[in-house]
Amino acid sequence: MQFYNFNEIRKEIENETARIAGKNKGISRIPINLKVYSPNVLNLTLVDLPGLTKIPIGDQPTDIERQIKNLILEYISKPNSIILAVSPANVDLVNSESLKLARQVDPQGKRTIGILSKLDLMDHGTNALDILTGKVYPLKLGFIGVVNRSQQDISSNKALDESLRDEEDFFLNHPAYKNIANRCGTAYLSKTLNKTLMNHIRERLPDIKAKLNTLMGQTEQELASYGNIDIVNEQSKGALILQLMNKFSNNFINSIEGNSSDVSTKELCGGARIYYIYNEVFGNALMSINPTANLSVNDIRTAIRNSTGPRPSLFVPELAFDLLVKPQIKLLEGPSHRCVEFVYEELMKICHNCGTQELGRYPKLQTKLIEVVSELLRERLGPTTKYVESLIEIHRAYINTNHPNFVGAASAMASVVEERQRVKERQHVNKVNIVNNKPLNPFESNGKILESANGTIQPETAFVSNADSDLKPSTIASHEHTLAKANGNAADKSTANGENKDTFLKFFFGKEDSAFHQQQSQNNPGAEQRLDPFQFPLNNDTLEFHIQGQSPITKELERLDITRSESELSEREQLECELIRRLIISYFGIIREMIEDQVPKAIMCLLVNYTKDAVTNTLVEKLYKESMFDDLLYEDENLAQERDKCRKLLSTYREAASIISDVV
Repeated sequence: MQFYNFNEIRKEIENETARIAGKNKGISRIPINLKVYSPNVLNLTLVDLPGLTKIPIGDQPTDIERQIKNLILEYISKPNSIILAVSPANVDLVNSESLKLARQVDPQGKRTIGILSKLDLMDHGTNALDILTGKVYPLKLGFIGVVNRSQQDISSNKALDESLRDEEDFFLNHPAYKNIANRCGTAYLSKTLNKTLMNHIRERLPDIKAKLNTLMGQTEQELASYGNIDIVNEQSKGALILQLMNKFSNNFINSIEGNSSDVSTKELCGGARIYYIYNEVFGNALMSINPTANLSVNDIRTAIRNSTGPRPSLFVPELAFDLLVKPQIKLLEGPSHRCVEFVYEELMKICHNCGTQELGRYPKLQTKLIEVVSELLRERLGPTTKYVESLIEIHRAYINTNHPNFVGAASAMASVVEERQRVKERQHVNKVNIVNNKPLNPFESNGKILESANGTIQPETAFVSNADSDLKPSTIASHEHTLAKANGNAADKSTANGENKDTFLKFFFGKEDSAFHQQQSQNNPGAEQRLDPFQFPLNNDTLEFHIQGQSPITKELERLDITRSESELSEREQLECELIRRLIISYFGIIREMIEDQVPKAIMCLLVNYTKDAVTNTLVEKLYKESMFDDLLYEDENLAQERDKCRKLLSTYREAASIISDVV
């Protein structure tokens, strides 16, 4: 609203105060802005802050003092503001709250002007000359005395011009102030404020100008990022779309090759991430596969038996190795699939991060670019996965046992036999040591063989004393021969006497013969009798059970097979199973190395490099169509608003820079 009469302005201020703060002495932080346009006034901005209140009255809150102090400090703390500390002259200066607050934010008094009001109300015989001359409280900008209108003058609507003349006459005619009358009064205060403000601006001008230039540069950059919509016409739309496509594809390619300018230092990304997938993720996944983890000894033995058919094998059948190693090679397919998927996901992530700030102006174009590249990657995912699967099938189709790195059957068998020989030697030494540390039978005492209960004397050489603990190979052989001889004599004696008890050595080492079991079965008729399937008589009932799938012979065969699988293998079976296991480990290691080398190469050829080479042509083929130009270059409404706002702000900064240049 515009007013041309100060009475109306006064009334409007009162109405606004009552509307915001109420009519009962309330306060509010919302300012009332008033601009005065006149050729007779100076360019000043004054902020009339409320006076300090100690005791709340009316609608004022209980913490009115704290609120007013915080409000005042909020304004006077700004380094570019000039503080007018108003103090009444008829009150002792040491009690001035305004000077106290000003000193908190301006301890050196460089931007504080002291104002002494009510000089005409001082007691007769007293004056404020010492304060005005700076002898009581020094300030760099000094003190200025003023005489305002009284409440009676305000009530009688005394004119401002008349009030200014009366103020001037007061200082000229006062015996104490007439010598400094030219430095007192409201007119001098306004000129001083204008001069101080200009000097203050000049002091702060270099910093303000530098800051303003920085703001202008930042605003110009922001406006450039939004783009100049005026230069985009029908002829330049195609060129603009091609330019944005090239930037997008170049960012995609550079991210893969590691040439991107926006390289992250927090995490692996782009081509470095793909390299990490190949060497760390895929390599560790392959190395973590145990070639024989899912193959038990029983599985290997069964495969060997099935490979020989009804004939006994003279050598380990090669067909068993082929049957067992092919499923193990299939274990490499899972990590290879995951490697392809990880690289595909990383390429998708690169695609979504290739957008630029300029491309952000056109969200539809950016979305289309991402969709086209994503579709290209999906198209290449299928052939890449199939080729990786074919690599596994190729290695399973032909088992090349002539590979130079393959250990071979002869070498594997030699190592197995050598290892088993070492194991036997260790077991033999352990057995002899056990014999050395224990009596051979209950009739031994103090290293001597005593006469048994039936009068048989065991050879004294069958016992080895503890003193012979350090045995040489010849000594071990001698003891072994002696032990065998003693065991043989004892067995013959026991058989001749019709006894069925075994010797202590046979019992200790677990060597039981069929005669002993047969005698035990005869002595214990209540024991369980095993069914011999090949001696089971066949009759009509048995044939009927056999036809119905419930033949006792079949059940007994299954039970015997389970019992056999749980028992220890023969020495020949152990050798055969260990040989097959080592051959599987050797050949699996060869195939694993080849897969670890071939799968990354296949992914790079069929997925990564193919996408890099085809991305630009695919984008142009799918999106460079004149009918799509308007839709692709559609701008977001919020972006247009931000551009207009940025333009206005830049215009304001340039106008401020022009004003500063005039001041200088």
